[in-house]
Amino acid sequence: MSAGRSGAEILAQQLDEHGVTHFFMVPAVLRRTMMALELQTSIARIHAHGEKAAAYMADGYARATGRPGVCGAQVVGALNLAAGLRDAWLAHSPVIALTGGRHPSTKFKNVYQEVDDVPAFEPVTKMNATIDQADRIPDMVAQAFRVATTGRPGPVHLQFQGNEAQLDREEVEVDPRVDRRFASVPPFRPRPDEADVRACLALFERSERPVIVAGGGVRASGAGGELRRFAERMGIPVATSLNGRECMPDTHPLSVGVPGAYARSCANEVMRRADFVCFIGSSAGSMTTHSWTAPKPGVSAAQIDLEPSEIGRNYPLDAAIHADARAALEALTALAHDVERGRGEAWRNEVAAIKAGWRDRERAVMASDAVPIRPERLCATLTQVVPDDAIVVVDTGHAGMWMAGYFDLNHTGQSFMRSCGHLGWAFPAGIGAKCGAPNRPVVVFTGDAGLWYHVAELETAVRWGVNLVVVVNNNGAGNQSKRGFDRAYGGEPTARSRELWTYHPVDFAQLASTIGAFAVRVTSPQHLSGAVEQALAAGRPALVDVVTDVEALAPVMEQ
Repeated sequence: MSAGRSGAEILAQQLDEHGVTHFFMVPAVLRRTMMALELQTSIARIHAHGEKAAAYMADGYARATGRPGVCGAQVVGALNLAAGLRDAWLAHSPVIALTGGRHPSTKFKNVYQEVDDVPAFEPVTKMNATIDQADRIPDMVAQAFRVATTGRPGPVHLQFQGNEAQLDREEVEVDPRVDRRFASVPPFRPRPDEADVRACLALFERSERPVIVAGGGVRASGAGGELRRFAERMGIPVATSLNGRECMPDTHPLSVGVPGAYARSCANEVMRRADFVCFIGSSAGSMTTHSWTAPKPGVSAAQIDLEPSEIGRNYPLDAAIHADARAALEALTALAHDVERGRGEAWRNEVAAIKAGWRDRERAVMASDAVPIRPERLCATLTQVVPDDAIVVVDTGHAGMWMAGYFDLNHTGQSFMRSCGHLGWAFPAGIGAKCGAPNRPVVVFTGDAGLWYHVAELETAVRWGVNLVVVVNNNGAGNQSKRGFDRAYGGEPTARSRELWTYHPVDFAQLASTIGAFAVRVTSPQHLSGAVEQALAAGRPALVDVVTDVEALAPVMEQ
């Protein structure tokens, strides 16, 4: 048992020994801990402009590193922080949120800012708990890391007593608790049952048109290499969800691309022609399967997942494996035979022809010299200039659609992170990703609609020297909403419907430059490559403001 120490000192030591390098927060929370972090550790305290953005930063950090991202807010900002955890919850990202909470002496007395925030965290966390005694800090924080990283990862919330979590200033005679196994994902790799592996392998061997769908679980498991080795050994085409996209570069001959709603039409066509589909680390949800139409209902299916409750949720299964994705793929590869000469060749040729047909149809728009710039041309240009070790962070909505369809990952060293549905996530998440991986280029792709959500964080990136590159598809609108509002107004666009999804034109390059970032505005497609390359080499936060065609709408995937 140690001599008396403050809760702040204990908390700082626990965060440090769990490998945390950044704490994303809005003041004031855990003031004594903030001082202890400075005096006892090298953990950077990143002061953001908004609690929701701080949560997104922690999420981006967690996805880029595989280590829990930590964020915090005082009691009055707790609900904003909870809103920011929603994307981490949907992406199964290990984020630990620390907030202030009510004090027993003032509960129910209308103390300034009193709201019971704890229930708001319940839907978006794996663990939602309060700490009312300083001597409970060691075991509760240790449990937070354990819960955030084990099984299917996810967010955790700890509320410390006191509106600014002043509980941390109390002195206690307890020791920190640290188990480094829970400092990253995954701490454990459950092995599959051999009989289940053989049953799944038999389905691959019997099928004539098999496809693997790799999801975010493959990415979280670090199983991209194992996925490629298994697919190559058996000659099986691989589709990836947006969350699992980096596991199979688009340039790989067995790559099908991204199926679903934010997809390439050729990927959905391949999925619908498959006679056997194996989901690995994918929940087979509506986005990846285009509302369960690709693959078609009734197709022979198998599923491999770390979370047993997800196995068979959306498709009846002919085989199932409960295991870590990497462990399962290693077991499948060990038992698999190399593809026999000619076996599956017709199917692979068919898949290649479907993919080539899509590229032929889209080639003209991807190379378009039109002004304003076509988003397809912008994404195709990013394919050419994004470095081989870059982390690409993508917003939802049209940003996600454009990048799913027209941007290629062309190297196994590239990473791809995308919003699970919250517009504005990408920019602050990119800040967090760059904090977690300072030696890798980080390129954010968002629209002006997305950037407006957290544009103040440009100052945060400049102030803390977070040197990411933000590429803005700036068409002066949130034009993903155009079709819906046109339908609501009788099927034809009108000035009244248009005002519901358009904005006042803004030169974001000028704004970013004023704040202190490197910034360039691009109005001609011929200048795209040079502008992005300049931004990558700038040595400071950079923004590339690309003026694009507001009438360009991402393709709608037909069911």
